[in-house]
Amino acid sequence: MIQIRPVSDLRNYAEVLKEISFGEPVFLTKNGRGRYAIVDMEEYEKTKAIIKLMGKLAEAEKKEAELAEKIKVLRSEMD
Repeated sequence: MIQIRPVSDLRNYAEVLKEISFGEPVFLTKNGRGRYAIVDMEEYEKTKAIIKLMGKLAEAEKKEAELAEKIKVLRSEMD
């Protein structure tokens, strides 16, 4: 269940922290608008690792496309 709380609830941060669990961030609002997200540290680290991995995957896919294009050019030159 999504937890949305005003940032002023941090005055009683122990209660806010009790509501945080893996996969269930607590979103904090300031002046009625979304401002912060509090997530479990394990989830944060996992998310960071996934983002890094996705970046490496995108880089590899780009290199693969460049190599495929070079192979295509070389093959056309051989014909």
